[in-house]
Amino acid sequence: MLKPGITYSHEHIAIDLSGIKNTDDTRLDCMEETVREFKDLYEKGVRNVIELTNRGMGRDVAYMNEVSQLTGISVICSTGFYKEPFFPEEVYSLTEEELTSLMVKEIEVGIEDTGVKAGIIGEIGSSVDKFEESELKVFRAAIEAQIKTGRPLITHTSLGTMALEQVEMFRNRNMDLDKVIISHVDLSGNAEYILSIIRTGVNVAFDTIGKENYQPDDLRVEMLKKICEEGLSHKVLLSMDITRKSNFRYKGGIGYAYLLDVFIPKMVEAGISKQDIRNMTESNIRRILLQEER
Repeated sequence: MLKPGITYSHEHIAIDLSGIKNTDDTRLDCMEETVREFKDLYEKGVRNVIELTNRGMGRDVAYMNEVSQLTGISVICSTGFYKEPFFPEEVYSLTEEELTSLMVKEIEVGIEDTGVKAGIIGEIGSSVDKFEESELKVFRAAIEAQIKTGRPLITHTSLGTMALEQVEMFRNRNMDLDKVIISHVDLSGNAEYILSIIRTGVNVAFDTIGKENYQPDDLRVEMLKKICEEGLSHKVLLSMDITRKSNFRYKGGIGYAYLLDVFIPKMVEAGISKQDIRNMTESNIRRILLQEER
């Protein structure tokens, strides 16, 4: 259930990529610290988190539910498959139709035996500058699941690449492009490229905020200001995509609240209006999820 208030549109509460990444840092199993940070987010107006840990990524719905119950923040769970090399075996052994059926079942019936229905398809990913064949298979299956259920589809772009190629796949199936959110476009560092994506009709997410080892946040603000000046803030979402324990405050990281405490004040200082910020943090995701008109 989407509550009125701020939504973090691309996060991970319980995720385990440690087998591929070969580091325990990418296993989020720090319940106490997550609850502490989420209670802080609640005090600052956050009411919803879109949780994009899907099949094969260490998804733990019971864990997510406990965080939600202890903090008051609504967690919207996802279905789908990530990207190479993080796919579970079923991506290779099942047909596209069977993969679609799995996703539809998790949306309409529930995830495993939890009774929790997925509200989002995602994050569905492509590799840097290319689609692997297995990724194309997942995209085709996810597109069919989106068409069957009407649920929004959130994609992953590796370093911001392949966004326009993803859009072309959606166009070929006549999808409602306003139900698509293309993630990590801020990693491209290219405002004109991002504007070209938005102008196709899809939504985009600046959702690696605070990860300055990829792009400086000042550049993110500069790109967002240009998008707002073009009158397109209604097509942008904000989030942080925290996937490592080292991102948490108890480990000396920036923490989930960085978006609110540091980044949004930078946007205000740059002259981005409160209405544009409200669009990116509250209104847009409601439209996408609930078909509310802006």
